[in-house]
Formats: sequence, C-alpha cells, structure tokens
Amino acid sequence: MYNNNSIKKQGTVVFKRFGRKGYSLFSVLGREVLISVLSIATLQHASAGSVSMKPVTADTVATKTDREMTLDEVSVTGSRAPLTRAQAARMVTVLERADIQAAPVQSVNDLLKYAAGVDVRQRGPIGAQTDVSIRGGNYEQITILLNGINICDPQTGHNAFDFPVDISEIERIEVLEGPAGRVYGTSSLLGAINIVTRPRPSTSASAHLEGGSYGYLSAGARANVASGKWNNQVSGSYTRSDGYSRNKKGGLNADYSGGKAFYQGIYDDYDISVNWHAGLSARGYGSNTFYGAKWDDQYEHTLKTYTALQAETKHGKFHLKPPIYWNHSEDRFELFRGAPDTYPYNYHRTDIFGVNLNGYFDWALGRTAIGAELRNEDLVSGNLGEVIDNPHHISGTDRYYDHGINRTNVSFVLEHNILLKRFTLSAGLVAVKNSWNGMNMKVYPGVDASYRIGDNFKLFASYNTSLRMPSVTELYYSVGGHVADKNLKPEEVSAVEGGVKYSSRALTAQASVYHNKWKNMIDWIRYTSDGADAPWQSVNFTEVNATGFTSQLTVDFRQLIPGQKVLKSWSTSYNYLFQDKDIASDVQSKYSLEYLRHKLVSGLQLNLWRSLDLGVNFRWQDRRGTYTDFDGEVKDYSPYSIVDARLSWTAPRYKLYVEANNLFDKTYIDYGCVPQPGAWFIGGLSFSL
Repeated sequence: MYNNNSIKKQGTVVFKRFGRKGYSLFSVLGREVLISVLSIATLQHASAGSVSMKPVTADTVATKTDREMTLDEVSVTGSRAPLTRAQAARMVTVLERADIQAAPVQSVNDLLKYAAGVDVRQRGPIGAQTDVSIRGGNYEQITILLNGINICDPQTGHNAFDFPVDISEIERIEVLEGPAGRVYGTSSLLGAINIVTRPRPSTSASAHLEGGSYGYLSAGARANVASGKWNNQVSGSYTRSDGYSRNKKGGLNADYSGGKAFYQGIYDDYDISVNWHAGLSARGYGSNTFYGAKWDDQYEHTLKTYTALQAETKHGKFHLKPPIYWNHSEDRFELFRGAPDTYPYNYHRTDIFGVNLNGYFDWALGRTAIGAELRNEDLVSGNLGEVIDNPHHISGTDRYYDHGINRTNVSFVLEHNILLKRFTLSAGLVAVKNSWNGMNMKVYPGVDASYRIGDNFKLFASYNTSLRMPSVTELYYSVGGHVADKNLKPEEVSAVEGGVKYSSRALTAQASVYHNKWKNMIDWIRYTSDGADAPWQSVNFTEVNATGFTSQLTVDFRQLIPGQKVLKSWSTSYNYLFQDKDIASDVQSKYSLEYLRHKLVSGLQLNLWRSLDLGVNFRWQDRRGTYTDFDGEVKDYSPYSIVDARLSWTAPRYKLYVEANNLFDKTYIDYGCVPQPGAWFIGGLSFSL
C-alpha cells in the first residue's frame, strides 16, 4: 500500500547547484521534478530524480555553495503519477541549464549528439534541419515537447526541432528512452524529449552575442519582471550563417537565417499555479541535397507558432492539471531555389489543437493516475492529402491549398502504483482511437518495476508498448522520386528492458539491456537493382527486432579527490545496437535500417585557473546502412570520431568563451549526400543585469 513515510532517511549530501523547476516533463502530467545539476557528459543516463532541500540563496553558476540536501523526499521520473526518486522505476536523462551553457553547441540538436542512446543526423547547420531518433528508430518515432506540451508536426518529423526559444534560454532538457504511450501519448514509440523553459525568479535582463566561421552570427536578449505572485518573461534572438558548402554552380546551398521570439508567464499562489507561453520561429535555409542527390540547390522556409495554457491545483485529495494548446506551422519547399517556374514550390499549413486532463489521487491500495487527451490535426497543402472541396488561398501567391487531411486522436490513460519500502510496481495502459482510416480503439499496456538494494544500488525492469500514426508525408508524398502509400498501417512496438544502477557522491554507474520488437514499422526504401532512378517508397515492414546494450560511468573528481582543483568531472557512455531483419540485398533504407551499431561518447571538464574552464567532448560512432553518392554508386557508411572543445571565463555578470566543433577538421558523411562541416570556430560573450 502507499506510504509516504516508507523511504528510509539518508545522510546529507553537498551539491554545488540545484534546480527546482515547475515545467518538467512530468509536471504537465501532474508531477513536480526537483533536479540536481549534471555535467555535460552525464546526459546519457542521468536520473530525473532529485532532492528536497533546505532554503538557500540563489548563486552564480561559477560559485561554490554549501547547499545541503537530503534524499528522503524527492519527486520524479517516468510514470503518470509523481513518485519519489527512491521509488521510481524508470530512469530519465536530464541536462540542466549550467551544462547546456557549458557545452560547445549552438542548438538542441547538437547537444543531443552527446547522448549515447540518441542518434542525431544533422542535415543543416545550426540545427536547421536534423533527424533525431532513439534506440534505432527514426525521427518520426519520438515525442517532442515544449514545457510538457506535445509539439510534434503530423506533416513530417524533419522540422520537429524548430523551437521558438534560443538555446541560452533553455532551463533543462529531459530525455526518456523507450516506449511510454501511457505517459507521453501515442507518438512516443521509442521515447520523448522535453525542452523546459522558465522565467528567472527575480526581475532581470541578459543578452548574448557570438560569431565565427562560415559567416556565423547570433545575437539575443531576454528580460523578465517578477512581482509577487506574477512573473513574465520575453526573449528574442536572430541567427545567420553563409553555410559551409556550395552547389555545382558555385552558389551557397547550406546558408541559414532565422529569428525566434518567446513569451512566458506564471501566476502562483497557495491554491493554484497557472503558466502560459507563446512563441514564434521563422527561418530559411539551403537544403542542398536533403531530398535527393540530383538536386543540390534545394531551399526550405518554415514558420511556426506555439501557444499553451496550463493550470495545476495544489491541495485536495484529487490533484488536477489540465493544459490546452494550439500549434501552427507553415512550410515552403523549393526543389529549385528561387525558380518556381522550373518546378512549383510545395506549400503546407498545419494547425494542431489539443486539450488534456490529468490527475491523480492516493487511497488504501496505492496511488492512481488517470488522464485523457483530445488532439485534432488539420493540414492543408498544395500536394499532400486528399482533394478538398473548399481550397484555401496561399498567402503571397496565386495558388491554393487544394489538398488536405484532418484527423482526431482520442486517448485515455489509467495507471496504478504499488509502493513498498524497497519495491515499486507501476502498471497502466493507454486506450487510443484515431479518426484516420477508421481506426478502432486499441489498448497498449506497460509495467515498470524497481527494487532498491541498500542506499546505492537499484535494479529496474520494464515492459512497455506504444504506437505511432503515419505522418502525412509518409501517406501522401509522391513527388520528386517518391511514391507514398496512403493505406499505411500504424506502427507498433513492444519493448523490454532490465538494468542496474549504482550511485554515490563521487561515482555513478549504470548498465542496461533492452529489446524492441516492431510491428508494421514504416520506412522509405528503394530497390537498388532497379537502377539509380529507382523511386523511394513508403512501406510497412512486417517485423524488425532490435537488441541493445547501454552503459555509463560518471566520476566527480571534486568528491573523489577533494584536495585538487583542476579535475572537475569525467563521464563516458557506450551504446550498442543490433537489428535483426530479413531483407533482400538490393533494399536500401533511408532511415530506420540505417542505425548506429556503436556509439561512444566521453567528456572531461577541467578548471584551468580561477574562473577559466575547459571542456573537451569526444564521440565515435559506426552506422549500419548505405547511401547513394553523387555518381549513383551505393556506399557503406564509414565510422568516424569527432572532438569538440570549449574554453570559457565566467564572472558573476558576464561570460567570455571560444569553442571549436570538429576540432581536427574530420571529413565525414552522416546522412546520404549531405556534406558535414569541417572545423567550426566560434567566439562569444554573454552578460546579465
């Protein structure tokens, strides 16, 4: 039965920093997450659990503190209902603000490259377009959230990481690996990534400016006003680059320019907490050979807006947290840049409306959570979907949106948690019905369990299932050498995982084994035996089995060797994956069967002198699969290793830094014929008031 006092008291632990943020991935589901700071290299397998704490005073990120925190009352991880850190059965990766700012990256996409279980296939600079997947899946198979709100685009997952906030404004990033339909919804086939933002706790302002190789320039500013129960913050940024490659005619084909604006507010009193956000992102970028090696002057422009309102009750036997949201996006794709007469542009407009109702309550047999979601996805297009009766004019053109699709997803969630002294069992299900293609309601169950051994060890195991509806592109994109199938079935996955975790002040280690079984997996394939002009076809594979192993080790040298000051932390993680699928030798996969067999990441953080810090990050990866080069020859992907570094000086009111990506100027291919940049150097400064 449920017992709030079932966790044994532990001794105090001194942390350097902490975060107590209200927009956690689990906050939107009715939970609060308290999170300690992690080093950049601990991104791979950190727990989202954290700690309760004594009142403390805010501090700068460069200053040591004596915050004392006990580990007896903590909120946490990947269940529908809030559980303590000691009770939680699933592990969640968390990266805090200080670690994001210390990393040698310019986008969330770049940052996720340091997660061993995450596959980041960059197709443009500065996060212009990146396909992000988890554990051998593809970019469509994960849920992307902004402050707990699902912002996935039913048109395509290619533009899923188009956020309206600059990376400097992100409070933290949370990653859950593995299916969790009952927690994040039906698009979380293989996991979820949540971007968390939050206004500063007091009235303040800040700005940053940086520039570097390939004509790179980025500038942004933020200001917030906090007064009593109210807090409002607004931020904006602009980024541009000439790009790192040119087309055959000598023109730029990897350039980028874009702006972002974001407003966020909070009202918080004794009985209720309300928060809201509104954001805009507009960008254009050269797409060189993104969608085919034959066209090296493609271009894309996207416009996205996000609005959401959430509320949470704080008292009473039944706790409620209902959000409502609207996401809008517009996309223009040019197969031949600036030449609509050569080939007409593709135009798309998407509107997503959603409302959730989440709650939980305690009773004699444990803690029970319930939830429901209604999500409507409406897309109009110049070439995707069915022919519509009432075409809509495309602003700024003489054309019309004459195709489209509208579908509604309804889901219900039930979860129950049995919490004993050292054992947790969390079981539940999600029931899903989608109006598309007459889909009947289906049920997807899941169960997580953990057992704590002493104060340092935890054994955990899980079985979870989920599904994903096909994207509109997978259903209807039959242009430019592609042939889509509008009768694709939803893809499904069932997964088992088991592992062990060890935690102490100076050392954290974790290892786990997982197995994913796909049914009706969706991918784009082509038959190379049909020649270089063979079309890409969207298909359902019958079954694909994937078995993986992941491990992580993190050392805090300041806890391990208190007398020294140079070494701060070191972490290394490794992920191995093997997919079993009987396919013909002439089948070439564009996404799912091109997976990372091996990925190794490591990071070392040093304090060279006073406020001068150096971070060095290394990653090595080996990808399975093939691609077709510019000469029409099918080639295997080659393993490669990359070193990034960042040198920074941090003062209470300002920070100066220089960073290098691909420090040793390695040449490598990570996706098809899209060239990757060589060495990229950036310098910048940020200051606050």
